Amino acid sequence: MFDPVLLKTLISVAETLSFTRSAELLSLSQPTVSQHIRKLEKAAGRILVARDTRDVRLTDNGDAMVGFARTILAAHDEATAYFTGSAMRGRLRFGSADDIALTQLPQILRDFRQLYPHINLELTVNQSGVLSRRLGAGQLDLVFVKQEPGESDGRVVRRERLVWAAHKSLVLDPSAHVPLIAYQAPSISRAAAIHALEESGRTWRITCNTREVNGVIAAARAGIGIAVFPQTMIPPDLVDVTNAFDLPALGEVEFALLSNPATAREPIEALVSAILKRPSTLASAWDSA
Repeated sequence: MFDPVLLKTLISVAETLSFTRSAELLSLSQPTVSQHIRKLEKAAGRILVARDTRDVRLTDNGDAMVGFARTILAAHDEATAYFTGSAMRGRLRFGSADDIALTQLPQILRDFRQLYPHINLELTVNQSGVLSRRLGAGQLDLVFVKQEPGESDGRVVRRERLVWAAHKSLVLDPSAHVPLIAYQAPSISRAAAIHALEESGRTWRITCNTREVNGVIAAARAGIGIAVFPQTMIPPDLVDVTNAFDLPALGEVEFALLSNPATAREPIEALVSAILKRPSTLASAWDSA
């Protein structure tokens, strides 16, 4: 067996061709570096490093040993990561509403996969209503969705106000129909918009009907209408036009985690905990988009 500590020293000497520089990089004394090389040569039964008063170079056997050393240390690091990481295993079918997926949720999922490498995480992105139905049908284990306040017994991550948003170039005659950009029904934001407009006596017409948040954003950027967003999810090139166009209040929306009671709890609780620990980052939708 070749000691990984000795192999690391050999690699450092191979890269620097200097016992003095290797000692500095490894936080060792120069005599200790020399001792490591001698021990490794004794274990290999070969001369690995040729040195004199002027230079240091690897022998052919030294070059061969460096190749083996990199392979051995890589396997050693992989084994260490395996046995020091979480032993939690299984499959977790996770669904996220498409606009939530524009937040820093991807970073949370990357961190989760590094912490629990043996959990097979399957991500589905869709509208909240579709995800809730798939959860109820047993096709998903955990979903992160928008819902009306108090709608379910899920874990509420946060609650925020819905607002009207449009491109700053949009002009709206107070007597004209409100040009509405909306998700296809059923949709919380669509229902909230239509209800608020009808309650306030404002007429409206759908100028864009889409299934995805990217379609909503594109239409709003094109200036063809007004869309509804959670307050923190307004893209930076759109503006809140609630007061500018004297539009009615829309109420609030909850961001909630709903789980399948038939699924093993440990993986679900692990991901729920990861999301609940960082709710503030989820409210900054466009910081890293």
